[in-house]
Amino acid sequence: MAVKSIREIKEEFKQIPPEKLPEYMDLYRDDSRKGVQDFLKTQENRMKKYEAELVRIEELCSFEKKYSDYSYICGVDEVGRGPLAGPVVAGAVILPKDCRILYINDSKKLSAKKREELSAEIQEKALAVGIGLSTQDRIDEINILQATYEAMRKAIASLSVEPSLLLNDAVTIPAVDIPQVAIVKGDARSISIGAASIVAKVYRDRMMEEYDKMYPGYGFASNKGYGSKEHIEALHRMGPCPLHRRSFLKSIL
Repeated sequence: MAVKSIREIKEEFKQIPPEKLPEYMDLYRDDSRKGVQDFLKTQENRMKKYEAELVRIEELCSFEKKYSDYSYICGVDEVGRGPLAGPVVAGAVILPKDCRILYINDSKKLSAKKREELSAEIQEKALAVGIGLSTQDRIDEINILQATYEAMRKAIASLSVEPSLLLNDAVTIPAVDIPQVAIVKGDARSISIGAASIVAKVYRDRMMEEYDKMYPGYGFASNKGYGSKEHIEALHRMGPCPLHRRSFLKSIL
């Protein structure tokens, strides 16, 4: 049987999921080539990172375990409270009790590519996913906090499964009859809230990328409506567009 080249071994390992690494590594333990042994060390590090992630995700389920008597636990979070333009968007996610989606975290701690990948996995594995938003006009009308609550209520109402408990990122939502638990920094402490944070962030980012085509010049595709230097310079140069929150521009214009 022909001996595989080091390149072929590396390509083989790219297709191997982390949980199967030990058995594949054992196949090459007796290979005396230095390149192979050096590569196995990198795979041992990969395995350690994977095991550490399993521990982290299990810790991220601590609130879900604490409230496991509730049948359908829903994580709720919002994105877009701070931008100068665009809507505030809320996500609501109900995951199966035994669901462990690796690398879920506060959406701000993840790359855009990772958020996209995780959002797709969450949509696939969740029992229900809801999205709600309040527009920039609504934010100006009722203020950002009330608009955020409104977006959260819409996200919850759009779920195909009725939640029995809400785990919220730091807030208690008014005018909701479902039991709620507010968790400070919940998007980094609860897998359900983290999942809601990710789907809301991906949804809003895609919206702002589309709005960039409709209202070019403000850099919405890159700044997502936040007050970057480029964005503020564009505001002084061009004035606001229909997407801007007028109540947020008083100190700028």
